[in-house]
Amino acid sequence: MLVEIGAISVQQLWSILIPPGFFDNLLKSTIALFVVIDPIGSVPLFIAITEKLEKDERKSVSKIAIVTAAGLLIVFAVAGTQILAIFTIFSFMVAGGVLLFIVSIELLTHGVWRFGSSGSTSGESGVVPLAFPLLAGPGAITSVIISFQTAGLIVTIVSIAIVISFTYLVLRFVNPIYRLIGRRGSMIITRVFAVFIAAIAVQYIVQGAKHLFMS
Repeated sequence: MLVEIGAISVQQLWSILIPPGFFDNLLKSTIALFVVIDPIGSVPLFIAITEKLEKDERKSVSKIAIVTAAGLLIVFAVAGTQILAIFTIFSFMVAGGVLLFIVSIELLTHGVWRFGSSGSTSGESGVVPLAFPLLAGPGAITSVIISFQTAGLIVTIVSIAIVISFTYLVLRFVNPIYRLIGRRGSMIITRVFAVFIAAIAVQYIVQGAKHLFMS
C-alpha cells in the first residue's frame, strides 16, 4: 500500500514538473528554432567578421554573441507580445534587413567587418551583427514568441538553451575551420556569402515594408 501511494505521489510530482506533451513540444520548438537560427550557416559570416581578430578575441566575441542572443530571445519570448504591441515584427524585419545590408556592403567592398574589430571594442561585433540580427533575428524572435504562447515558458527556455549551446559549440570550432580553408579560401567565402547576406537583407526589407505600408 505504501509502495502504491509512493508510486502515485511520484507520478503526480512528475506530472507537475513535466507537463503532458512536454517532450513533443520541446522537440517541435527546438527544431523550429534550430532551422531559423541555422548555426552552421552562421560560420562563414563569423569567420568574415572575426578574420582580423586573435584566437582569444574570437572566443570572446562568440561568448558575447551567444549570451546576447540568448538574452534577447528570452526577453522576446516573455515580453514579445507587449513589445510587438508597440513595434510589429515587420519593423524588426526592416531594421534587421538594413543592418544586414550594411554588413554585406562592408564584406563585399573591404572583405572584412571593420567596425568593432580592434582592441577593447572587439566585443561590439558580438552584439551587432552577430547576436542581432544574425542569431536573434526576426525569424528566431517570432519562433520563440510562438513557442512561449503555445508550449509555455519552460519549453521555450529549454529549447533556446539547447540551440544556443549547440551554436556556441559550432562557433568554438571556427578556428580549426579557418586554418583548414586558409586566408584565400576565407576571402572567397566572405565575398560569396556577402551576396547571400545582401539577398536576405533585401528580402527582409521588402517583406517588412510590404506589410508595414500595405496593412
